[in-house]
Amino acid sequence: MTTERRVLVHQNKQALASSVAARFITKLVDILHEEAEANIVLTGGSVGIAVLEAINTSAARDTIDWRRVSFWWGDERWVPRAHSDRNEVQAREALLDHIGVPATSIHAFAASDGDLTLDEAAAQYAKDLRDAAPYGALLPRFDITFLGVGPDGHVASLFPHGSGIREKEASVIAVRNSPKPPAERLSLTRPVLNSSERVWMVLAGSDKASALGLALAGASRDEVPAAGIKGRKRTVFFVDNEAAAEVPENLISPSY
Repeated sequence: MTTERRVLVHQNKQALASSVAARFITKLVDILHEEAEANIVLTGGSVGIAVLEAINTSAARDTIDWRRVSFWWGDERWVPRAHSDRNEVQAREALLDHIGVPATSIHAFAASDGDLTLDEAAAQYAKDLRDAAPYGALLPRFDITFLGVGPDGHVASLFPHGSGIREKEASVIAVRNSPKPPAERLSLTRPVLNSSERVWMVLAGSDKASALGLALAGASRDEVPAAGIKGRKRTVFFVDNEAAAEVPENLISPSY
């Protein structure tokens, strides 16, 4: 199956977040018209959280039947449950605590102050994925997966030249010695991310320009993990002008 890849450029970070939020709401309405439920994978980072804040403040927010939407995370920092660095905590404050999502539909990773070790937490999340999968499948159908991209090209907690980006069997891994603090994390693996119907990478800032340019130029996934992530139907890079500085002109979509 071939996947469509597009780069959509926005004037600045604020315009980027607002545009992605509007597009997300519109797409989610379409998905829920066709499907009984939707599964969304969230990311952290300043831009990812800005998108969630923009969804929350959108006048169209309540056109979604949030009871039919389940939320997952691409990765999580191994810190206490209430720690402000947790992607879950930031996502709840930005959006999830403001909409009618059932508690059972918010699939957060375990935390460091719980009863599980890091490895046990990875195994538990893998079980959660299996339990939510359709009969005969190992994973839910992820309709939209949000990802940020680091200046080094990492996505989720899959870092350049790390064993995580090369993992093919496990669905969830425990990450140790992360080059970006905190050292310990949990992450979905590349096959799981690539099982998504749509991957939306959202990034802003001049420090992301090189990684984005390399990813689109065909760099290896070991060197630039973002280069190895592709949605089954579509892969869209939502970027601001600064992040788009090294994107070839022919790859930039003139409009939606």
